[in-house]
Amino acid sequence: MDQAGKRGKTPDRAARLPIDLIRQEIRPSASAPAAGLGLPFEKRGNAGRGAQTRPQQTIDPFERYDKLREKGLWFNIPGPADTIDQDKDSVRSALADVGIGYIGWTHNSFVNNQLPNAARSTIANQLYMGQNPTFASVNLMIVTYDLSRFGIADGQIVVGAEQQYWTWDRPGPDRVGINTLAYYQTFFDRTLELKLGYLRNQNEFTGTLFGGITGSNMSALFQAGMSTNATPTPAVNLKYNFDDRLYNKVSVQRSISPDGAYSHIIENPTGLTWSTANAGTLLVDEAGYKSKSAPGVPETWLRAGVGLNNSRYTNLADPKQQRETGNHFHYIAADRQLWQSDALGLPSRGIYGGFSIMGAPPDLNRISRYYELRLYAKGPFDSRPSDLIAIVASKTNWSKFAVDAALAKGQLAHRDTTAITGTYTARLAPGIYAGVGLSYIHNPTSITHTPQTEHALNLLVSTLIFF
Repeated sequence: MDQAGKRGKTPDRAARLPIDLIRQEIRPSASAPAAGLGLPFEKRGNAGRGAQTRPQQTIDPFERYDKLREKGLWFNIPGPADTIDQDKDSVRSALADVGIGYIGWTHNSFVNNQLPNAARSTIANQLYMGQNPTFASVNLMIVTYDLSRFGIADGQIVVGAEQQYWTWDRPGPDRVGINTLAYYQTFFDRTLELKLGYLRNQNEFTGTLFGGITGSNMSALFQAGMSTNATPTPAVNLKYNFDDRLYNKVSVQRSISPDGAYSHIIENPTGLTWSTANAGTLLVDEAGYKSKSAPGVPETWLRAGVGLNNSRYTNLADPKQQRETGNHFHYIAADRQLWQSDALGLPSRGIYGGFSIMGAPPDLNRISRYYELRLYAKGPFDSRPSDLIAIVASKTNWSKFAVDAALAKGQLAHRDTTAITGTYTARLAPGIYAGVGLSYIHNPTSITHTPQTEHALNLLVSTLIFF
């Protein structure tokens, strides 16, 4: 019966590991929803029912790897149970014995406008994701080393590399370089968390309770200097946990290029350069309340943050004058589980709702406001407990100065972009996920458009494989 319990528990756990990572890896412009996937990790309360007549609990053979996952992120990176190789030939076990953990994944996405007369162009003149059939591939490898074996509380070294390829390079461009190079540990019984090194703060701040095939768009924060998966920068992050739910997190980060992520990657493709032209220091502070789901207790995450950046930005109201400092951003977001469909078995299953509001000054940023509403269901069917359905509506307000400048030149310009996207993400096998979605976008381009590019109906297809 013990053996039966072991066989029954391992795949259940594998089916529940997270796939939030996709949304973070492929991030198109604010006018085009990104492709991604996501489900949260949680232990299942009724696993191994067949062995309940025995007082001895079965042991999850993959539980030993939990401490080898990267720490300090707002999502859980999957463990070996949700990979295609798991512990084949005991390679992962042998590495774990000496304190080494790893996770790799490949994310491939395809976006294509389905409307007729979509103003197809050459790749060089493409204006938005999907105007031409657009393919992207992001491949990552993260390796961790456990320092707690030397008495350092939760100590960990993290090294990551990334390779990305785009058929349209404006959201990219192509690069091979580091993804992270970090040191992490805790103090005072995990009251204080420290993480420093080359960090990608998009995975450390704001976030959502789901990755979704269209997770929350953070372009409003990226333009104001927050580092991304493709643009890691030197940073020191400190998180103070008042209790197991209430926290405050602060970062002192080298800003990415004030000219945007594209310029940053062109200037620093490997990610190892300390700074780029005109980049200064970004200070970020986030306060939040986060509680995990439990039987009869819905999952909740409330957070609000601000950022101050002294990088030298071009003034959109008068581009000819000298660059200015003093850029900043703010955001508020909330996600709440509205209904539990399996409270006694897998409490995280159910229906969720959430919203995000982000803002930045219009004289220094092309995006001045971003609004998002989301409704999603985790484990929508008993036969598909790891799948995800999501509906996301968003509105992007463009800088009034940039819009007025375009109108003064006689160009067609719009002041906002709206989009609504529906997606379905399915777990096909351990470590293998696929998603499909449809996104209607009014004004998919950034600020200026042509009569043929006012509307888009993008087909989104995505695959994610963990190893």
